[in-house]
Amino acid sequence: MKRFDPKEFPLSEDVLYLNHAAVAPWPRRTSNAVIAFAEENCRLGARDYPNWLAKETELRKQLQQLLNTASIDDIALVKNTSEGLSFVAAGLQWSPGDNIVSSNEEFPSNRIPWEALGEQGVEFRQADLYSSSSPEDSLFELVDEHTRLITISSIQFATGTRLDLQRIGQFCKDRGILYCIDAIQSLGAISFDARAYHADFVMADGHKWMLGPEGLGVFYTSKKARDLLKVSQYGWHMIEEINNYDNCPWVTAHTSRKFECGSSNMLGIHALSASLSLLLETGLQSVEEKVLDNTRYLTELINQRPALRLLSSAASDLSSGIVLFRHKSEETGKLFSHLKFHGVVCAQRGGGIRFSPHFYTPRTVLDNAMSFVDSYSAG
Repeated sequence: MKRFDPKEFPLSEDVLYLNHAAVAPWPRRTSNAVIAFAEENCRLGARDYPNWLAKETELRKQLQQLLNTASIDDIALVKNTSEGLSFVAAGLQWSPGDNIVSSNEEFPSNRIPWEALGEQGVEFRQADLYSSSSPEDSLFELVDEHTRLITISSIQFATGTRLDLQRIGQFCKDRGILYCIDAIQSLGAISFDARAYHADFVMADGHKWMLGPEGLGVFYTSKKARDLLKVSQYGWHMIEEINNYDNCPWVTAHTSRKFECGSSNMLGIHALSASLSLLLETGLQSVEEKVLDNTRYLTELINQRPALRLLSSAASDLSSGIVLFRHKSEETGKLFSHLKFHGVVCAQRGGGIRFSPHFYTPRTVLDNAMSFVDSYSAG
């Protein structure tokens, strides 16, 4: 791993931050980028707006690297994951009797837009990921000749289970089924390859593993799939001749900009670009190696404690940045409150305690967090 400056994460000494699967703290450079952008606005307004557009293009290129897309034309900047998922749900032409296959562990963002299609006679099928020999087989068993789309999270938000995205993608490609991936628990932590996965649609927020602000995310569409989506939001920014304000009649943009109806979130763009610069400088492979090394270490610590039960998978091919566990005899809510009181920033999910360290998280934070788990058990 390329060495990074620890000063990039000046977290308070009384905070043990293990909640990157929820909302991440910003690197120092991100804070500095926001301050500099605010100061520029105060002093100069939008005088140098072309520079802002250059930063926007830079961010698209950074996201292209994270996703491994063919072109920045495949990248749309959206408000959040839910918006991207809604673009797909509202944009496809559905017929009564169609069905969508997913899992019963999805975050509401990857469930509600599909359930809402029930009014059109579309069935949303939820697989139990552990009902078959593999999570992928559990999905495949629900597919039939009326399945239009498989939508799945790359990593399950509660358990941290990582799916074989390439296997699912090949299954979909072979059968002419559309493939949608909620990648919010992957991008910035675990390697991702939209083209190798044969993904039609991918979306993710920037505020988790990408270390960016809330309110800005990425929406990927392949060229073929993009043409299938009917636009559901309209404005000056989504037309082909964006700088021709007298354009009449207008034509929808042929790139993913067709999903960006209005002005960009320039403040968020400067922040997220700064955060991604740190990940890319460190190296995405190095980031993943360190993330998985931290989760392996946590898994070992949990398995060494007879009072605890590991709920996330210990299998290396299913692991991610998320570790879920519970106490065998103590109430999860009370343990969570105890950890929160002692400065351990984590989450209560999936019937247990969810720890989600990032690449920069030192071992001392993991050890200290587990010591507070021990102190509750001892009490």
